[in-house]
Amino acid sequence: MNTNRIPESPPLIEPLTGKGERPLWSVMVPAYNCSHYLRATLESILIQDAGIDAMQIEVIDDCSTDEDVAFLVREIGKGRISYFRQQENVGSLRNFETCLKRARGKWIHLLHGDDLVKHGFYVEVENLFRKYPFAGAAFTGFSGIDEEGLELYSNNLIQNEAGIIEDWLVKISEQQRLQACAIVVKRSVYEELGGFFGVHYGEDWEMWARIAANFPVAYSPENLAAYRHHNNNISARFTSTGQNIKDIKKVIGIIQTYLPVEKRKKIRTISKRFFANYFSINAHGIYRKHRNARAALIQAKGALLLHANKTTIISLLKIYVKVLIKYKRID
Repeated sequence: MNTNRIPESPPLIEPLTGKGERPLWSVMVPAYNCSHYLRATLESILIQDAGIDAMQIEVIDDCSTDEDVAFLVREIGKGRISYFRQQENVGSLRNFETCLKRARGKWIHLLHGDDLVKHGFYVEVENLFRKYPFAGAAFTGFSGIDEEGLELYSNNLIQNEAGIIEDWLVKISEQQRLQACAIVVKRSVYEELGGFFGVHYGEDWEMWARIAANFPVAYSPENLAAYRHHNNNISARFTSTGQNIKDIKKVIGIIQTYLPVEKRKKIRTISKRFFANYFSINAHGIYRKHRNARAALIQAKGALLLHANKTTIISLLKIYVKVLIKYKRID
């Protein structure tokens, strides 16, 4: 495997060879130092297990150091879940690449080791693929949950009824509207388009836009997946340095190439404004929860540079004032 942790172009996912029987599903679980949540993740899969002939379930461990992941997988899976450990820590994108290459099923669900699926997820997605066999991917609604598994929010509906999403490329190019836990992609699509590349933050958004530029995508509004928010995931780690904003700017540029020329300028402005406002709000959350003035200012300044508007200007000023007066919220 290429030692470059962030591929500069989409890694090649070669078609499987041989005439052996293939499962319908590959539920691939990339994991790195998320053992505290991994049990719940695997149990959420096993309770919906379609059977060994129909569903491959495998944990791909990027050399975790927090716990003996192999033992945990054996304990929970009792032989049903396969386990693969990288020889060295390769980073999230290369770990995703390994997941895709090791997947033997026709449909790949890349379920991160700290996220969940709710009861009925696999049945609902299978129904979508059966009804819309020309779709390259299918996804459902999802919730955000906290470290304890309590629901924080439900995502905004893409549309009220299940079906192929109209103008999905435009909608997904404007902003990130889904999480990996909620989407299943045909292996043949990854074989045609390649894997994740370019950045560590926003690499999934780029992938969903790339798929939308090449294939119809099916959707169900049923809320059947859960994305976990916690301080140790990649999203949280990258905010302290501002790398998340740099990565999003890069992804916006990449997605521009998937769009019709006449729509690029308008959508670039919309996406920059959306993420700038998101980072501005995030800056206040960082200061309130962690009292990390430096990270909060990095987020607020980066948001203003990404797109100057009323929200980003006022947000930066408020952060400055909070830092100066050492503001502490009384709950």
